[in-house]
Amino acid sequence: MDSLEGPPSRVAGLSLPARIAVAVTLGAVAVAAAYHLAMVFLHVAPSNTLSKQHATAVNDYIYPEFEQNWKLFAPDPLQQNIHIQARTEVRKPGGGTETTGWVDLTGMDIAAMRHDPLPSHTQQNELRRAWSFYSDTHDTSEKATAGDRSDLSSTYLLRIIERRFGPTINGGQVVRIQARAATTPVPQPGAAAGSTSTQYRQLPWWAVDTASTGQEKSS
Repeated sequence: MDSLEGPPSRVAGLSLPARIAVAVTLGAVAVAAAYHLAMVFLHVAPSNTLSKQHATAVNDYIYPEFEQNWKLFAPDPLQQNIHIQARTEVRKPGGGTETTGWVDLTGMDIAAMRHDPLPSHTQQNELRRAWSFYSDTHDTSEKATAGDRSDLSSTYLLRIIERRFGPTINGGQVVRIQARAATTPVPQPGAAAGSTSTQYRQLPWWAVDTASTGQEKSS
């Protein structure tokens, strides 16, 4: 007579330390998922006592990576091409400095996505959302308009650009970074021809150590 007992499960076949490691990992994942869902819920829920009490912690967790917005359904979509460009100041081993040319970071993202049937979310949105976050919290004179969120947006944009360049370029150490937005209007179909010249919004120079200190240094 065939045995009624089935084959042992994969977990049951593991050693005791391995089973403990699996249980701890699953528990950590469950706690992290529950914490994330709780933070997002408090962020999107109507204002209440709990969300007000923990507003600072919720905002620190949500912004900028998990920000919720409805721009996908905007009735008046943007009619501009905005390319984020950046350049660096490099300190050479002999003590001299060199300023690189402007690099079109948005153009690099577009080139990486072209002919890719499954481009990553980061390629499509990271730099674009970082610039949107910055421009929403600063006026055209680059003055902060949203308190701590302005500082956060500056640090976030700098961190992304700094990571794109890396710590060294052209045999020297990157010590400062400058960004600008190149905005070109997109003419509407059938509309009278208008200006399509590119306008630039140039930001101050940032010291690269702002990513570790959380403080914005510009000159």
